[in-house]
Amino acid sequence: MKKLLLASTVLAMTAGPALAEDIKVGVILGYTGPIESLTPDMAASAELAFKEVNASGLLLGGKKIVSVRADSTCVDSAAATTAAEKLVTSDKVAAIMGADCSGVTGAIANNVAVPNGVVMVSPSATSPGLSALKDKGYFFRTSPSDARQGEVLAAVLQSRGIKEVAVTYTNNDYGKGLSDSFSNSFKAIGGKISITAAHEDGKADYSAEVGALSAAGSKYLAVFGYLDQGGKGIIQASLDSGAFDKFILADGMIGESLVKAIGKDLDGAIGTLPGGETKGAISFQSMAEKAGIKKGGPFTETSYDAGALIALAMQAAGSADRAAIQSKLMMVANAPGEKIMPGELAKGLKILKDGGDIDYVGATSVEFNKIGEVLGTYKELEVQGGEFKTIKVH
Repeated sequence: MKKLLLASTVLAMTAGPALAEDIKVGVILGYTGPIESLTPDMAASAELAFKEVNASGLLLGGKKIVSVRADSTCVDSAAATTAAEKLVTSDKVAAIMGADCSGVTGAIANNVAVPNGVVMVSPSATSPGLSALKDKGYFFRTSPSDARQGEVLAAVLQSRGIKEVAVTYTNNDYGKGLSDSFSNSFKAIGGKISITAAHEDGKADYSAEVGALSAAGSKYLAVFGYLDQGGKGIIQASLDSGAFDKFILADGMIGESLVKAIGKDLDGAIGTLPGGETKGAISFQSMAEKAGIKKGGPFTETSYDAGALIALAMQAAGSADRAAIQSKLMMVANAPGEKIMPGELAKGLKILKDGGDIDYVGATSVEFNKIGEVLGTYKELEVQGGEFKTIKVH
């Protein structure tokens, strides 16, 4: 609760009081919970886009966007639904940037956003199951599905000559979806999965889980969990017992807090994370660093893009009406049109104001398919000297 109040206080200092002409946009992320070390920079990245729009004075004749934060918790669907209901019915947000983790994102979409006709643009919900949402065109995501991440990670292991792994995943939609995608892809290219086992978050001791994983005989352990919760606990228990010292990670495990917690023993771990080294990504990283956002932080690029798309869709629609935003979001994201990069939102707003068309490229080369998802690219990472380093982009 203290963290949520702090987030609200920070928001109040940065956004200022909401005026009658202000447009409220919900930013619902897990400010508490298993990825709480990531979400402050994710929120700040979306709000960086809002600040850029506000500074231009061009949005709908000079209106401003005010961010209204809410805590998804990442794991508690009931709490996330309640928080989203407040955003939609009490705060009367025009759209939602978020949520973050796949389970709570699905719950908010099904129970709140879609029934009320409110657009959601998630920067980090990656479960393949979300592709099947009956969302009536109101759910978008700027991070690619784990159906793709599983394929990329399997290819990374093959390129490194890794032929057998044990797999553990957090017991939820995200973990199960990623585990299935990776395991199917890895086996399809000749790899072997010695054991697959779920783990629960919030435990003090993971020695039993690690013992079972180790008994299967693999040298490598793939951990598909959360860096501030069970995933971290699995790695620490593995190192403490000597069961594993070679780790394979995915997006939910990538972040500075993990390498700080584990230390030099994490060196050599490999993983994947949505993102790239495009012109747009480099431009955003420079902007983010100046704004005090960690350069290269997980899901910061996708969060900026999510915020930017919501604002540009308002301008294209000529309205902050919820249905109007939905009707234009696909248009501003996709070709044809003048390409818009990070830092060029004023340019995009001006083109739209004058009746032109834009193709928002952004930090992550956004291009939506027919259901509002992106193919995306992935960074292949390795922990070297206590930092995640980009090895190549897939």
